[in-house]
Amino acid sequence: MLKILLSGSSGLIGTELQKFLKDKGHEITRLVRFKNVQNSNQNSNKDVILWDPENSSYNSTDFEGFDVVINLAGENIADGRWNEIRKQTILDSRVKGTRLLAQIFSKLNRPPKVFVSASAVGFYGDRGDTICSEATSQGKGFLAEVCREWEEVSKVFNSEIRTVNLRFGVILSPKGGALSKMLTPFKFGLGGVLGSGNQYISWIALDDVVSIINDVIENPALFGPINCVSPNPVTNREFTQILGEVLHRPTFLPLPAFVLNLILGSEMSDELLLNSTRVMPESLIKSGYHFILPELKPALRELLRN
Repeated sequence: MLKILLSGSSGLIGTELQKFLKDKGHEITRLVRFKNVQNSNQNSNKDVILWDPENSSYNSTDFEGFDVVINLAGENIADGRWNEIRKQTILDSRVKGTRLLAQIFSKLNRPPKVFVSASAVGFYGDRGDTICSEATSQGKGFLAEVCREWEEVSKVFNSEIRTVNLRFGVILSPKGGALSKMLTPFKFGLGGVLGSGNQYISWIALDDVVSIINDVIENPALFGPINCVSPNPVTNREFTQILGEVLHRPTFLPLPAFVLNLILGSEMSDELLLNSTRVMPESLIKSGYHFILPELKPALRELLRN
């Protein structure tokens, strides 16, 4: 049994990950911000640690003795149109908490053996058809800079702590995220290609995300940046066609780039929908990880079968 501290426990990944790790017999403690506490009972809950990373408020003894810390906290980048305030919130929600965790670890008598911190394939920016591996340099744009800072502050000045930065692709699940937002228009026959449709989408099924995090915890050979994506990225045109086939719905209503720019603003539409990021999970493949749902059509059929 491992003692695991988890931040971002209420999110799409965190919710499923808790169930998975508890089923394996691990002891899970949730790291929760004061402002997210729903009732006073959580303050005395032994399975919850409260902190305030915005103001560097925490009790250092609460962090002693964990085997693994998993950091998934961060504002949803797709909730609300981007402006300077929103972009700063997106950055701060990732960087401040991660930096503080790394600082706390450096002072502990019993620090964790493994620190798993989230990142994203947005690190690579818009790369067209170029295949990106973990060795590919940082790209340009707001999300690329967010990911760079996010990963940079996760560095712990303790060589005994194995740090892993999981660069997540588009996580597919009907329970939340991008796929859940697509389902309603597609089910009504209103789905279609975005922009040119030639931009690559590096996707990953939620089942694989949870399995990969477990693999990262157990495999000491995995460290540094890890691309958490399927080995089979697809273009937006391919994704649209396959989702339409799985749902038995037509996909004849394209959304031109200029319309997306009007709706979301050019920066947000480019970075979230129109940029092309073709990423391969080289480190996972080399480690021997076996993907549960590596192909898009079978993955969507499995995810949407109910």
